[in-house]
Amino acid sequence: MTSQKKLRLDTTRRLTRLSAVCAGVLLSTSVLADNINLSYAFFAPSQTFPAVQMEHWAKELNERTDGQVNVNTFPGGTLLTAANMFDGVLNGVADIGLSATSYEPGRFPLLNLAGNLTGIDVNSQTASQAVYELIKEFPAETLGLEDFKVITAFTSEPGYLHTQEAVTSLEDLEGQEIRVPGDSTAVVQALGGVPVGLTQSETGEALQAGIVNGYVGSRETLMDLQYARNVSYITDYPLTNVVFVAVMNQQRWDALPENVQQEIDALGAEMASYAGKYLDEHIQESLTWAAENHDLEQLTLSEEEAERWSTLLEPINEQRLEEVAAQGLPAFELRDRFIELIEQNQ
Repeated sequence: MTSQKKLRLDTTRRLTRLSAVCAGVLLSTSVLADNINLSYAFFAPSQTFPAVQMEHWAKELNERTDGQVNVNTFPGGTLLTAANMFDGVLNGVADIGLSATSYEPGRFPLLNLAGNLTGIDVNSQTASQAVYELIKEFPAETLGLEDFKVITAFTSEPGYLHTQEAVTSLEDLEGQEIRVPGDSTAVVQALGGVPVGLTQSETGEALQAGIVNGYVGSRETLMDLQYARNVSYITDYPLTNVVFVAVMNQQRWDALPENVQQEIDALGAEMASYAGKYLDEHIQESLTWAAENHDLEQLTLSEEEAERWSTLLEPINEQRLEEVAAQGLPAFELRDRFIELIEQNQ
């Protein structure tokens, strides 16, 4: 072979190898561009039921997109706290945030009605499905959600009174200091108790130190947060609920491929039902555990006593509805539709 032919052959081989390398780089870039990483923040510990929902959602989305979407979860306030969750999502600190709307009552006055009306005896799965439907039906701007893409929504069960001493009457509750979420302050006060505003992280120590005599909350906390160590009784009267909403940054949502958006939308109603069903089953487990390990007792009010409580609390419900309606929001319409959806889903 002449030196000129050999040079041409070597040049051709080098160009072929270079083309293959370039093609490989382009292919690799294309694959990487298709990989999507989402951050998902929540304020409470990983063992709580909203955080369990969060992990399940992340796993489901990864599987349904064949690994295209990876979700990095940040429970326990490690990325955003309850105080800055929604603004943090708006500002892009997290792609997705999960929080209780009751932590920002001024931001969600209408939606909070699905949680802060008392006396609604409903389990978490039914209430969760109803709340998710409300969010789908009512205009986002009336709910305070116009700047977000809603991923899913669900509720706790109604809060119940957990105390160190038995409470089966208004007289038993008189003067007792009770830790409350914000929307239960007026409720406990109307029943004769002394409401004490504490975060969830402060409540365990306050119970142990005797700073409070009990708390209002859903019953899985007996086991999940070990509150059964410091309370002995539950009074079976449904007080306020907690609405949780998972929201995504709207710009992040708009940038997602259509197939990913479709999978996320399909998961919305499923996760509302999943979260509620998980909590209902977990509550039964928690009650059994608390009774067996800490002798916890559930107390039922007499019909006459329950009527006394309802008589005191009904004006609070009406006042809350009227206050929200005065803002030009469809308060009574949402309340009526919420009750209707609960009846349909039971």
